[in-house]
Amino acid sequence: MTTTDGFGTPRLRRLSSLDACRADLYGGPNVAIPPKHLMASTLSHETAIEMDMAKQHLDDDISSTEGSPRAASPIAEKPITTVDDFALAFDIDGVLIRGGEAIPEAGAALKYINGENPYGVKVPYIFVTNGGGKTEEERCLDLSRQLELEVSPGQFICGHTPMREMAERYHTVLVVGGEGEKCRVVAEGYGFKDVITPGDIIKTRHDTTPFRKLTEEEHKNSRVRDFEQTRIEAIFVFADSRDWAGDQQIILDCLMSKDGHLGTRSETFDEGPPLFFSHNDVVWSTSHEHSRIGMGALRASLEALYKAVTGKELTTIAFGKPQLGTYQFAMRLLRQWRKNTHGINKPPSTVYFVGDTPDSDIRGTNEFNEISDAHWFSILVKTGVYQEGTIPRYPPKKVCNHILDAVKFAIDREMSKGDKESAIMDDADSGIDSETALRN
Repeated sequence: MTTTDGFGTPRLRRLSSLDACRADLYGGPNVAIPPKHLMASTLSHETAIEMDMAKQHLDDDISSTEGSPRAASPIAEKPITTVDDFALAFDIDGVLIRGGEAIPEAGAALKYINGENPYGVKVPYIFVTNGGGKTEEERCLDLSRQLELEVSPGQFICGHTPMREMAERYHTVLVVGGEGEKCRVVAEGYGFKDVITPGDIIKTRHDTTPFRKLTEEEHKNSRVRDFEQTRIEAIFVFADSRDWAGDQQIILDCLMSKDGHLGTRSETFDEGPPLFFSHNDVVWSTSHEHSRIGMGALRASLEALYKAVTGKELTTIAFGKPQLGTYQFAMRLLRQWRKNTHGINKPPSTVYFVGDTPDSDIRGTNEFNEISDAHWFSILVKTGVYQEGTIPRYPPKKVCNHILDAVKFAIDREMSKGDKESAIMDDADSGIDSETALRN
């Protein structure tokens, strides 16, 4: 398939081509699959230990005396069967959560796939979000509280999760974004040995950002450094910036430096460290009635500023959806989760991905479907970025009103299939062209 113009440009670098011979997706490279030892543990006893430890920091409303998931029992008085031929994957913001609160149909949808359905089946599932700024464990605790259903780190991928493998390549890094020290904690948890934050740079030299002053808490947590003896090897934007002006100034200082030494200036402006973003979503869904700008907008702004100041194009690299490597990572996680938690030692033949953003969720799913051994089926819901009445630039195979409709569609479709061949043939009737999809 020939890639569309999208947001990609020829100047972007690729981390890995994996097994696919195709252009970069959505302004970023295909990302190499992290080694097995970097994958989140999903063994049942390890998951139980992780959740028990984590629960100590939860509000009382999510604690459980038995430490078991709160998914409701199935309606029918019969054993629940875990399906082994298909699985589900969900985006979070705009699909399950909006503005920090669960979308009304989210709880019922998860109960449905956990067995409370007419078929008496349970469907394995994972979460793949471009969001970040916290450890996977903390994101799981947040989601568990919001959905009133325990979620394991073994089911969860953040936008920056695949960055774990970069710790083997870079020692001293600048990490940008998020609240307080959380992104430093994430980076150190991934194995980065020497993590610098914008706060460290401002505390060391306060006139770095003339209009930003550190709060008392930021000043306390930041670390004075000898930057004359420090070389920043790479820059990582782990989460959305809380101070665009200050963070952009610091990133530009690094990019225009001689080999990552702050305080220096390159004469050619091509000696600075590489710049990585955990995702490239220009907009995302919040409690506001209109989508809000996100990390992809910061990336576009930085590229424009760099060209305005240096006269040169800025090369950046993005992870997250719709990068093929993120979907490869998701497939490995799903296979491991199915094997260790459900005893299913084979890959699913079909994965239904439910998202709200055509330019990332749907585009990535459709593109990955073309190179994957499994059939990836894209479903777009109307509870997030997608606006009713618009025609998506990247059409889904199915459009549903909300997450509950999406999971019912997926399960009904699978349970009514006669064989795998008919499932593939059904794609032409499932709404692959945008007008048909929007009518379904």
